[in-house]
Amino acid sequence: MALALVPPLVAALIRLLGMTLRYRNAGALDFQVDKNLTTRVYCMWHRCLLASADCFRRLPIAILISASFDGELIARTVEWLGYTPVRGSSTRGGATGLLGMQTALERVRFAAFTADGPRGPRYHARPGAVKLAQWIGGGVGIYYVLPARAWTLRSWDGFLIPKPFSTVYVAWEPPVPVPAEADGDAIEAARLAVEQALERARSTAEQCVAQGRAVFSAPIQ
Repeated sequence: MALALVPPLVAALIRLLGMTLRYRNAGALDFQVDKNLTTRVYCMWHRCLLASADCFRRLPIAILISASFDGELIARTVEWLGYTPVRGSSTRGGATGLLGMQTALERVRFAAFTADGPRGPRYHARPGAVKLAQWIGGGVGIYYVLPARAWTLRSWDGFLIPKPFSTVYVAWEPPVPVPAEADGDAIEAARLAVEQALERARSTAEQCVAQGRAVFSAPIQ
């Protein structure tokens, strides 16, 4: 019953909330994800998942979601929002999840990872996105989504629920390159670079909120 009722209800609530939110690009980059055809793998921190789910729901994106019961609820919810869920993990038995994402990219343009999901630790990037970028070619795109006003849950990630009518800042960093022939050390170096870039994006978004305005501001198209 939960699987039948909860996902469409949550998806409807996300759409309703999203109708009240104003999304703005923030930071040094005025970057439109749907105009970038070379970077296909993107990362964010887990805590900004809800605002991201609304902001980018008009784009063809595959999302890696755990195979747990909670993951099934999330997978069905994001399906209602227009995303392509891929079940599996990028760590435990990770090859299955990443192979599923690689297959999904034959049908959709982008893949998105919560870099520190699904259980943390917070702000510690896992290597899954880097490995997928190596397989398909290209780098890892970086962004962070921060509502100016939000409820923060007492969860491991400090999950953010935007308050209605809030401005939501989307901070971008240049994609992190991943060498096609990367060995273990190079993969770890790229993973660390992704983690550092995500933190820079978070800092940019937090600066916008603290100042009450964007350092650079343009509407998300």
